[in-house]
Amino acid sequence: MRIDLPGGTFTMGSDAHYPEEAPTHRVRVDAFSIDATTVTNAEFAVFVEATGYVTIAERDLDPVDFPDAPPENLQPGSMVFVPTRGPVDLRHLSQWWRWKPGASWQHPQGPKSSIDHRLDHPVVHVAYEDATSYAAWASADLPTEAEWEYAARGGLEGATYTWGDEARPRGAIMANTWDGPDFPWRSSGESSFLRTAPVGSFPANGYGLFDMAGNVWEWTDDWWTEGHPEDVDKPCCIPSNPRPGGLEQSFDTAQPQFKVARKVVKGGSHLCADSYCLRYRPAARRPQMIDTGTSHQGFRCVRRRRAEEQPS
Repeated sequence: MRIDLPGGTFTMGSDAHYPEEAPTHRVRVDAFSIDATTVTNAEFAVFVEATGYVTIAERDLDPVDFPDAPPENLQPGSMVFVPTRGPVDLRHLSQWWRWKPGASWQHPQGPKSSIDHRLDHPVVHVAYEDATSYAAWASADLPTEAEWEYAARGGLEGATYTWGDEARPRGAIMANTWDGPDFPWRSSGESSFLRTAPVGSFPANGYGLFDMAGNVWEWTDDWWTEGHPEDVDKPCCIPSNPRPGGLEQSFDTAQPQFKVARKVVKGGSHLCADSYCLRYRPAARRPQMIDTGTSHQGFRCVRRRRAEEQPS
């Protein structure tokens, strides 16, 4: 199901959280439609059946491209979250992320797992190329960062979350995120989900869109930048459909050893814990290497109106 959005001007970003989200600034987006949910395993399976598409996680690796990789890692696979056995130093992500040969969209936890009972879950282990290939087949696109954030806000200007400013209004759990403070080793289980949840398991936002917070991170089509541009002084100068940055600027300075371009991902995931990663918010943004999928990375599509169809 698609939701038609009228477009308009809104305040993008946040000055109250992580530095890459600042400064807040006004932008204008044109009318577009967006999928009410992320693409599911069932939907992606239809695409694969129709096209014979093979995802990056399922393709053989060329040793020339990975000269320092151990031989056992030079086989198809992907990055999978594995809970630790106890508290760990949260500065080192490698303690809870594992490269698993055989992990892919069809085997989200590794070769012995399947999606047989997860057809209504978001497809994961999709790299940027995989997401854009699906979108092209569906006569759609990936959203820009501005489009995604406009949609996620659901009409709530400047709100912290997609549903308002209170994390749990009247005690309600509003998104599939990590339960409790003990990330990455122990979840309290309040939401009933340790990993992904079926799409639409939590309340929709004001535009009728599900899981714009938590569950899985979502690809956008914008290159990563380390921050936002300054706000403009005059309403006449508010940028329309902004696409800041480019490939050369997208490399992550925090990980200079990885010379891989990055796109912006939005929305947070089931691994977002308030004590570690408070990023299940519309303004939150992270860089993701375009050649890498993970067990908490998915996407949804948009369809844009032609210029003559835009409201005057």
